[in-house]
Amino acid sequence: MKERILIVDDSALARRMCRNILEPEGYAVLEATDGLSALERYFLEKPDVVLLDLVMKGMYGLEVLEKLRQMDPDVKVVVVSADVQSSSHDLVQEAGGKAFVNKPFDRTELIQAVQAVLAGAS
Repeated sequence: MKERILIVDDSALARRMCRNILEPEGYAVLEATDGLSALERYFLEKPDVVLLDLVMKGMYGLEVLEKLRQMDPDVKVVVVSADVQSSSHDLVQEAGGKAFVNKPFDRTELIQAVQAVLAGAS
């Protein structure tokens, strides 16, 4: 069975770019356009990994991450963000994010982060 990845980003372009990288690698891709729909989609479909943007309309990515961890302490989240501040990386790690990939993302870096998280690396 294909591993399922939920892409959470309010940018259709970013979601499409992730999809175009991940589907050829054999992953099944789900999408959510905001934090609330991400929480609902995670609850209903339990994807293997969540790719989460930090800056979105409505609910900020760290809040989504905290709510996902309340729902499932073992959730595997890779934060994908243009925010390159080291403090953001630290906050993501403290909140339970497993990896951080900078936008614009590199195909190899994104695939390696997903593979590492699926393999249990943190």
